[in-house]
Amino acid sequence: MISGPLTRMGWVVGLALLVGACTGAEGIEPADSTTSRFPTTTVSETSTAPIRETSQLVAALDSEPRGFDPHLTTSEASLQVLENVYDTLVEPGADMTMQPALATEWEISQDGLAWTFSLREDVVFHNGRPLVADDVVYSFERLMDPDLGAANAFRFASIEEVTAIDDHTVQITLNRPTPNLLEIVGGFKGMAIVPREIVEADLIDTQPVGTGPFRFVSAVPGGEILLERNPDYWRSDQGLPHLNGIRFVTVSDPLEALTGLVNGELDWIDSVSPSEAARLQNDGSVVVQSIPSGDYHYLTLNQTRPPFGDVRVRRAIAMAIDREAVAEAARPGAATPNQTAIPPSSFWYHDYEPYRPADLESARALLEEAGVEGLTIELLVTSDFPETVVEAQVVTRQLQPLGIQVHIVDVDFATWLDRQADGEFDAFLSMWIGNLDPDDFYYGQHHCNGKFNFQGYCNAEVDALLDAGRLETDPRVRKALYDDAAELIVDEASYIYLYNPDVIQAWAAYVTGYQVGADGAARFVETRLDR
Repeated sequence: MISGPLTRMGWVVGLALLVGACTGAEGIEPADSTTSRFPTTTVSETSTAPIRETSQLVAALDSEPRGFDPHLTTSEASLQVLENVYDTLVEPGADMTMQPALATEWEISQDGLAWTFSLREDVVFHNGRPLVADDVVYSFERLMDPDLGAANAFRFASIEEVTAIDDHTVQITLNRPTPNLLEIVGGFKGMAIVPREIVEADLIDTQPVGTGPFRFVSAVPGGEILLERNPDYWRSDQGLPHLNGIRFVTVSDPLEALTGLVNGELDWIDSVSPSEAARLQNDGSVVVQSIPSGDYHYLTLNQTRPPFGDVRVRRAIAMAIDREAVAEAARPGAATPNQTAIPPSSFWYHDYEPYRPADLESARALLEEAGVEGLTIELLVTSDFPETVVEAQVVTRQLQPLGIQVHIVDVDFATWLDRQADGEFDAFLSMWIGNLDPDDFYYGQHHCNGKFNFQGYCNAEVDALLDAGRLETDPRVRKALYDDAAELIVDEASYIYLYNPDVIQAWAAYVTGYQVGADGAARFVETRLDR
């Protein structure tokens, strides 16, 4: 799925919660540029003086945001905006490990079932009210409320209770040890701490109020979103944020976005194609930066449909695919071929490549052993994510020598989601984004009871390893568990992993203090305009 805050990060779950196919952190979906949930205009009651244009960053998003409720939106564009409005208890640092945010420190009980967080005492919401522990309790209870239907509620499965010990102390009680709790509560802004009053006033989706570095001012359908500097930000003693404000605009045409950046009409753009990134490298007026991400692209086969329930057939297809060729076609110079989900930059990476190099002879032998010939596969893709179409074209050519005919079926994303959820596919190509912890990469997708296990994979040994990984607190022992699970998942081709893409963003040379993160989140708290 497309995970991710993701967030991108996933928590950003999930690109989109491909309602499961894609979201590591939470499913994140691309916004439909023809649909808006904004009111005609919304203005913050606490808005101060007009933003000085000379210190206002103009940031281009590649799709229009869809709603601003951080607990409900699965729009990647929305979460890019909210990244600057809200805070979480902890947040990813430059190396994607969890760092203090609203919580300054935390203690874990000896049995691992109680985590106690100490909150900052100098935090106020944008409406002027101080943040207290009850706000954390309310936010997490709202996320876990089954009636709300939050996309990432499943991540809170191990949380038994959230309690305010006093105004600045929160305790989370668990029903099992949860070593990745910090990633769960702080991986992306879908886990934001919100004030009860804006929810009760039915304003959270149109006039978000957080504790972050920027305050929401207004949004216009098909137009722009304005944020202004929060003078009461809890890092204001460090002079943060530096910017007076941010103006987000939607520019869906990549060429138009690049032109706007080069011409000085835009200061920052959310995504750049690998080919354009290479072209811009010698343009001194523009900075292009890329970093390997925790996202991954994959092919999966529907094991409830013959002959894909036969592991020999799945392995044969996995053997025949040249991942280097797929990655180079889809993301030239900006992807790392990988036969597992987790990228080499992660502590959790496991170097396992049983299908390297592509081996057509062994693949033919497996198909013959399985008694399969003249196989036809209907491969589901969506042009809403063009890389899936390119990947499908390459895979189609690579499987032809085996006598496998691939019919590429290109549908809109909404139809793709419906067919995936209903099991109406032979195979599909997709991605997960916003992954941090190994549980994000494997549990929901490959556990027999995993929420996103649309391919119908089930292996009791894998389940036991994934269940144990959710309880183990020793990182080295935990990694060994996930390494073993990954090998089984790859050997049995539950997913046929293809590559990890790079996150590529670009900005004007006068924009300083900004760095691309592996989760792709647009964090402008330390950004300056030095022009």
